Amino acid sequence: MDWWYWVMALSIGLVAYAYFGYPLALLAVRLVRQAPRVVREEPNEWPFITIMIPAYNAQVTLRPVLEALVASDYPAHRRQLLVVSDGSTDGTDALVGEYASRGVELLRIEGRVGKTELENRAFDSLRGEIIVNTDASVTIAPDAVRKLVTALQDPTVGVASGRDISVASVGATGHASEAAYVGYEMWVRDLETAVGSIVGSSGCLYAIRTELHRRTLPGRFSRDFSSALWAHLNGMRAVSVREAICFVPRSANQGIEYQRKIRTMSRGIQTLFYHGRLLNPLRHGLFAWALWSHKLVRWLVPWALIAAAVAALAVAGDGRLQLLVAVGVGVGLALAVAGWLWPRSLTAPRVASAAAYLVSGSVAGIVAWKRALLGEGAPVWEPTPRALGGDAPG
Repeated sequence: MDWWYWVMALSIGLVAYAYFGYPLALLAVRLVRQAPRVVREEPNEWPFITIMIPAYNAQVTLRPVLEALVASDYPAHRRQLLVVSDGSTDGTDALVGEYASRGVELLRIEGRVGKTELENRAFDSLRGEIIVNTDASVTIAPDAVRKLVTALQDPTVGVASGRDISVASVGATGHASEAAYVGYEMWVRDLETAVGSIVGSSGCLYAIRTELHRRTLPGRFSRDFSSALWAHLNGMRAVSVREAICFVPRSANQGIEYQRKIRTMSRGIQTLFYHGRLLNPLRHGLFAWALWSHKLVRWLVPWALIAAAVAALAVAGDGRLQLLVAVGVGVGLALAVAGWLWPRSLTAPRVASAAAYLVSGSVAGIVAWKRALLGEGAPVWEPTPRALGGDAPG
């Protein structure tokens, strides 16, 4: 049937636009419309800031994070280091206590409330005029905080997001496909910054003006995503700061990455619905287009891949061509299964690893949509287990 050709063409077109067309369009927009450059001149007097680290049972990963923060080159007398413990049951709280003499504070929230609710309840303990949000399992470059705060000296900037660099660790089974995707994502954010504003901050490292941060958000939503949207609603930009580097260990294996994607996409979809009015291009122009393209269209890709596969089988009709399409799909799925089940002690072939990353990400997207639409899943935060033992690049 002719309409199957339209289904296949539209599905493939959506996938191509999400990952190739949108960044190419951003490059074209940059030729005719560039946003003002973000101020890069350091202030004469550094503002007082709060660096907040939400943590749940982070005893294994938290020490190097704290060491990096207390050794950072932001003036110690102009910062508050605050670890907010989400009812941790391991030695997280005791570990933070070891750093009390070095200026690290502990705020314990009893019970499991989830990351977003944890941030809501920490409002009264935040003393900084800028809030730097980071993670209990990443490594921040010594000058990263200064770079973020410098960007916020520009009065048009409300949120400054760091640059994630995915790194492997000794003995890690995290896949290189994850690193490639993170690099691609940072490139797209650089393009968005050049023409206007990014539409979501890095949850691993971003800084936000306190007046924007102090907004209660339902626990099932994502604050780092919302931060860029709040900035826009208040007439400011959210920008990506390439020099503010955050080293993020890759997920320990494909299964963990799969669960992380479900959690991230489900929360992201619900957050987008919550801020749905920003999708109106008549009122929000270029920002609405970026929000559609970077978020909603990309989250529709798993459905488009399924539609394209079904349409290809229908178009092929009976006979050899249909068999060829079916075999192609089958081989791809077999490679994905092989990449998923590959022994941790061995390095999986790149094609199998990439297939596993693509297929598991697509399945995660379908599950995330189901959870978001049905309101399934508790908002309780489960930090992503990451591979340990490696060093961040110098």
